[in-house]
Amino acid sequence: MPDSLDDLSARLLAFARARDWEQFQSPKNLAMALAGEAGELLEHFQWLTEAQSEDIGPQKRREVAYELADILSYLLRLAERLDIDVIEATREKIAINEGRYPVEKVSGDARRASDY
Repeated sequence: MPDSLDDLSARLLAFARARDWEQFQSPKNLAMALAGEAGELLEHFQWLTEAQSEDIGPQKRREVAYELADILSYLLRLAERLDIDVIEATREKIAINEGRYPVEKVSGDARRASDY
């Protein structure tokens, strides 16, 4: 089964079109749905210690995986609607962050760029 982001995006688009849901999937609505799913992901980790968050067990791991899938699905739909290549945008953002956070300056320090 194909596993590229383009393949996933095409499947999600076909899924939405088959159900006549594109009319509801405006960029605004997709962004809101994306934020909602991110909130659902957070719920799985709320109140856990750092150690507990790393050892969540198989059932919770599956639930977290499905939340991540929902997030990725809405992200890909939003990118498709806005004609944004998320891979290229991510490459550009990594390059920007490499300049903002040079290794020799920030290694082991998690402050924001404006705090350096």
